[in-house]
Amino acid sequence: MTKKEEAAAKREEKRRLEIKRIQDMRSFEEQALQETFGKDFALICGVDEAGRGPLAGPVAAGACILPKDTEILYINDSKKLSPKKREELFTEIKEKALAWNVALVSAERIDEINILQATYEAMRQAIAGLTPSPDAVVVDAVTIPELSLPQRGIVKGDAKCYSIAAASILAKVTRDHLMEEYDARYPEYGFAKHKGYGTKEHIEALKKYGPCPIHRKSFIGHFIDIG
Repeated sequence: MTKKEEAAAKREEKRRLEIKRIQDMRSFEEQALQETFGKDFALICGVDEAGRGPLAGPVAAGACILPKDTEILYINDSKKLSPKKREELFTEIKEKALAWNVALVSAERIDEINILQATYEAMRQAIAGLTPSPDAVVVDAVTIPELSLPQRGIVKGDAKCYSIAAASILAKVTRDHLMEEYDARYPEYGFAKHKGYGTKEHIEALKKYGPCPIHRKSFIGHFIDIG
């Protein structure tokens, strides 16, 4: 076998293993729901959030229904992917999804009802915006209150479940794009770089300039006096 043939064989083996990983992720979420409810579901929706921890900006929730025969290679927990790969997968997921949606809940609303309730609210809104509606939901780590659909929370679901991984990418990239837009409006804070998280640079800017309208007042009291 020539070096060229060896390289081609290695690429094909890598692709084969990746297809198997994707199939396993899909099977995992199907089996988790089957074990919980004793039946199979045609339209499974994955749900995940992005932006629970930052000092500024909204929390985002993604919801995604993927056709059962779809193979989106290298899909994974958004935190395990490079920004470039997330962008590529973001486009592919939107093109191939049966339905997808991202809902945002503002910093003001987070301050009003707390971050956990705001996250649940974003998740419910994301699911409600899907057409067609899902038959069941798999969620990363939590179960969503006040949701009438069958659901199963799965710890580390964004790394184990195909649909949740897709939702995590949709939520992350959508929120990142928004924070880049906010950076143009409030350039002194560096939102395009840190996306609102509490980096040293961000905290120093917060102390120097005070909060802007997208800062979460309930999060920044440890760093500045907000009165």
